[in-house]
Amino acid sequence: MARSYGDGATTNGLGKGLQLATENDLSDYIIAPDPGSARLTRAVEGVDQNGEPSRISVVEERPLTIFLNAQEIVTAMTIGDYPEYLALGFLRNQGMLRDDDRIVRVDYDEDLEIVVVRTARKTSYEDKLKKKTRTSGCAVGTVFGDMMEGLENVRLPQVQVRTSWLYDLAARINRTPSLYLEAGAIHGTVLCRENRPLVYMEDVGRHNAVDKIAGWMLSEGETAGDKILYTTGRLTSEMVIKTAMMGIPVLASRSGFTAWGVEIAREVGLTLIGRMRGHRFVCLSGADRLVRDADPASVPVEDKKHRRKSGSD
Repeated sequence: MARSYGDGATTNGLGKGLQLATENDLSDYIIAPDPGSARLTRAVEGVDQNGEPSRISVVEERPLTIFLNAQEIVTAMTIGDYPEYLALGFLRNQGMLRDDDRIVRVDYDEDLEIVVVRTARKTSYEDKLKKKTRTSGCAVGTVFGDMMEGLENVRLPQVQVRTSWLYDLAARINRTPSLYLEAGAIHGTVLCRENRPLVYMEDVGRHNAVDKIAGWMLSEGETAGDKILYTTGRLTSEMVIKTAMMGIPVLASRSGFTAWGVEIAREVGLTLIGRMRGHRFVCLSGADRLVRDADPASVPVEDKKHRRKSGSD
């Protein structure tokens, strides 16, 4: 089964599991997780610590091969939702799709598990593909070429960030029904504006979740300068580079930092906030852009039911 879109076509509804927000907690979402989708999880039987039968939901994992025109680029392990967005975002974040590229078609074949992105420009990335860097991302993240390529000219807008937005976002995102809360073993990334979460993507690798966001932004022509990117994963060099290359000026996470990630964030002017749990957070880049308009003592303690992992990948 294949589907495609071409010039002038809308991308609304691409991928499976699109959940238009209808509940109170989902009222701002354009795309929200669909933890009830039978295609994304599988029930598996086992035994618990007492030897008693146990049946739990586990996340599905399947390969997706991405082509740019006639050239095979990479095979990514993914949960399988929004394959077109993943392909577009991956190619964009790798610098293989340029700002002036005209995307002619994006074809997805569900049976073959292949996405082909077709551009008006003839492309060849043989030399770039020879140089691979395996990243620290789970599900074997890979980037091609020089990770720092293109960053020398990146200067992000120096936007102010209200701490009330951060607290609101953390609380709302943690309450959002998700695959993580359903089955675990997955990362989430959320595109936000001020204190509103807009697009929430999940995947087995945090890099995949970010690429889906990038693909959605590219498809919809969404601006980046007024956005915040929230992630459940570590703030590594890869995460910082992708966020900066997308033009998003603020990156926040429940998890911690790597030294190189912090160094790059400071070089490009990215506001970098981590260890966001309850009323606590740490800002290691762009602290002068924080507007402290919320009293941390007034922030409620997180409900155990909605707590997420914060120290692992």
